[in-house]
Amino acid sequence: MAEIDSNSMRFIEELIMVEYHRPPLLAKKPDCPDSFTWQGKIFIIEELLAEWKDFRRKGRMARNMIPAHAERATQTGSWGVGRFFFRVRVEGGRIFELYYDRSPRSVDDRKGTWMLFRERLPK
Repeated sequence: MAEIDSNSMRFIEELIMVEYHRPPLLAKKPDCPDSFTWQGKIFIIEELLAEWKDFRRKGRMARNMIPAHAERATQTGSWGVGRFFFRVRVEGGRIFELYYDRSPRSVDDRKGTWMLFRERLPK
Protein backbone atom coordinates (compact mmCIF):
# COMPACT_ATOMS: atom_id res chain seq x y z
CA MET A 1 0.00 0.00 0.00
CA ALA A 2 1.36 3.41 -0.95
CA GLU A 3 1.49 5.89 1.90
CA ILE A 4 -0.44 9.12 1.56
CA ASP A 5 0.29 12.34 3.41
CA SER A 6 -2.40 12.59 6.09
CA ASN A 7 -2.59 16.36 5.49
CA SER A 8 -4.03 15.64 2.05
CA MET A 9 -6.83 13.48 3.49
CA ARG A 10 -10.22 14.27 5.03
CA PHE A 11 -11.18 11.65 7.61
CA ILE A 12 -14.84 10.62 7.40
CA GLU A 13 -15.33 7.24 9.19
CA GLU A 14 -19.06 6.84 8.42
CA LEU A 15 -21.20 3.82 7.61
CA ILE A 16 -21.99 3.25 3.93
CA MET A 17 -24.05 0.82 1.88
CA VAL A 18 -22.29 -0.94 -1.01
CA GLU A 19 -23.63 -2.50 -4.20
CA TYR A 20 -22.21 -5.16 -6.52
CA HIS A 21 -23.14 -6.15 -10.05
CA ARG A 22 -22.20 -9.67 -8.91
CA PRO A 23 -21.94 -10.22 -5.14
CA PRO A 24 -18.67 -11.71 -3.83
CA LEU A 25 -18.59 -15.47 -3.31
CA LEU A 26 -17.57 -15.03 0.33
CA ALA A 27 -19.22 -12.13 2.17
CA LYS A 28 -16.41 -11.96 4.73
CA LYS A 29 -13.76 -11.70 1.96
CA PRO A 30 -15.24 -9.08 -0.35
CA ASP A 31 -13.93 -7.66 -3.58
CA CYS A 32 -14.14 -3.96 -4.30
CA PRO A 33 -17.80 -2.94 -4.68
CA ASP A 34 -19.17 -1.32 -7.85
CA SER A 35 -20.79 1.59 -6.00
CA PHE A 36 -21.56 2.89 -2.53
CA THR A 37 -24.17 5.15 -0.98
CA TRP A 38 -23.09 7.83 1.48
CA GLN A 39 -25.33 10.51 2.95
CA GLY A 40 -28.07 9.60 0.48
CA LYS A 41 -25.85 9.98 -2.61
CA ILE A 42 -24.74 7.09 -4.85
CA PHE A 43 -21.07 7.05 -5.86
CA ILE A 44 -20.20 4.88 -8.89
CA ILE A 45 -16.70 3.42 -8.63
CA GLU A 46 -14.80 3.90 -11.88
CA GLU A 47 -11.38 2.60 -10.85
CA LEU A 48 -9.79 0.56 -8.09
CA LEU A 49 -6.50 2.32 -7.29
CA ALA A 50 -5.23 0.14 -4.44
CA GLU A 51 -6.36 -2.55 -2.04
CA TRP A 52 -4.90 -4.07 1.11
CA LYS A 53 -5.88 -6.11 4.17
CA ASP A 54 -5.23 -5.64 7.86
CA PHE A 55 -5.71 -8.76 9.98
CA ARG A 56 -3.98 -7.45 13.10
CA ARG A 57 -5.84 -8.15 16.32
CA LYS A 58 -6.45 -5.11 18.49
CA GLY A 59 -6.99 -4.53 22.21
CA ARG A 60 -8.00 -7.55 24.28
CA MET A 61 -8.16 -9.74 21.16
CA ALA A 62 -4.43 -9.13 20.60
CA ARG A 63 -3.60 -10.91 23.85
CA ASN A 64 -5.82 -13.99 23.65
CA MET A 65 -3.65 -16.14 21.33
CA ILE A 66 -0.31 -17.79 21.73
CA PRO A 67 2.35 -15.92 19.71
CA ALA A 68 2.70 -18.54 16.95
CA HIS A 69 -1.05 -18.58 16.29
CA ALA A 70 -1.27 -14.78 16.50
CA GLU A 71 1.48 -14.43 13.88
CA ARG A 72 -0.35 -16.78 11.49
CA ALA A 73 -3.68 -14.98 12.10
CA THR A 74 -2.01 -11.68 11.17
CA GLN A 75 -1.26 -13.14 7.74
CA THR A 76 -4.43 -15.14 7.03
CA GLY A 77 -7.04 -13.66 9.34
CA SER A 78 -9.29 -15.27 11.91
CA TRP A 79 -13.02 -15.24 12.50
CA GLY A 80 -14.40 -11.73 12.97
CA VAL A 81 -11.01 -10.02 12.79
CA GLY A 82 -9.74 -7.92 9.93
CA ARG A 83 -10.46 -5.18 7.47
CA PHE A 84 -10.36 -5.09 3.67
CA PHE A 85 -9.39 -1.63 2.38
CA PHE A 86 -10.02 -0.18 -1.09
CA ARG A 87 -8.80 3.13 -2.55
CA VAL A 88 -11.13 4.06 -5.40
CA ARG A 89 -11.80 6.79 -7.93
CA VAL A 90 -15.50 7.55 -8.40
CA GLU A 91 -17.36 9.29 -11.24
CA GLY A 92 -16.36 12.93 -11.14
CA GLY A 93 -12.77 12.11 -10.09
CA ARG A 94 -13.01 12.13 -6.29
CA ILE A 95 -10.79 9.58 -4.52
CA PHE A 96 -12.02 7.73 -1.44
CA GLU A 97 -10.79 4.97 0.82
CA LEU A 98 -13.38 2.57 2.14
CA TYR A 99 -13.14 -0.63 4.10
CA TYR A 100 -15.10 -3.68 5.12
CA ASP A 101 -14.75 -4.51 8.82
CA ARG A 102 -15.29 -8.24 9.40
CA SER A 103 -16.07 -7.90 13.10
CA PRO A 104 -19.68 -8.65 14.00
CA ARG A 105 -21.66 -5.81 15.57
CA SER A 106 -23.67 -8.16 17.78
CA VAL A 107 -24.80 -11.77 18.13
CA ASP A 108 -27.76 -10.95 15.88
CA ASP A 109 -25.72 -9.00 13.31
CA ARG A 110 -22.67 -11.01 12.25
CA LYS A 111 -22.28 -9.55 8.75
CA GLY A 112 -19.71 -6.86 9.48
CA THR A 113 -19.87 -3.29 8.22
CA TRP A 114 -18.72 -1.11 5.35
CA MET A 115 -17.17 2.24 6.27
CA LEU A 116 -16.14 5.27 4.25
CA PHE A 117 -12.74 5.87 5.82
CA ARG A 118 -11.43 9.05 4.19
CA GLU A 119 -11.30 11.19 1.08
CA ARG A 120 -8.17 12.34 -0.69
CA LEU A 121 -8.28 16.11 -1.12
CA PRO A 122 -7.33 17.77 -4.41
CA LYS A 123 -3.95 19.50 -4.44
